[in-house]
Amino acid sequence: MDRRAYPFEGTEPAVHETARVSRESTLVGDVSVGPDASVWPGAVLRGDVDAVVVGESAHVGDNASVHASRLGDRAMVGHGSVVNDSVVGADSLVGFNATVDESEVGARCVVATGTVVPEGMSVPDESFVRGVPGSYTPLSETTVDVEELFETYHSGRYGDLAARHEALFE
Repeated sequence: MDRRAYPFEGTEPAVHETARVSRESTLVGDVSVGPDASVWPGAVLRGDVDAVVVGESAHVGDNASVHASRLGDRAMVGHGSVVNDSVVGADSLVGFNATVDESEVGARCVVATGTVVPEGMSVPDESFVRGVPGSYTPLSETTVDVEELFETYHSGRYGDLAARHEALFE
């Protein structure tokens, strides 16, 4: 058995052939990793009480935990973040050490480093979320240079970086 993938109650993780999943990550149960996605060392994706879906070209950073959640296409979950029983929309970025708990983050959102998106919060598309507990503002009303942020951190460049790390991925 592959040491990073574990069945749970008859369901095994499914990883698309073009995805890059580190041998040092853990996938349990009903987990689906889409095309061109990456899951980095130390990440834990646990699909036991509900599925974990990692969309196309989405990325889960080092030591992040994703439990019973869905990540949209090109979504990024930063190092050390926790996403629990939540939805993160397409083209959204969850910053380092942020927590998204039993909530929904819309498309093209930015969740700042260290933010806590609390249970029950529904973040509209194109919002900037920050604070503990988190509050949101439309991106258009912030000084965040969204295009630069997405260009620097978004999935295309991260996918290229994953491709260059042959030793980390199978």
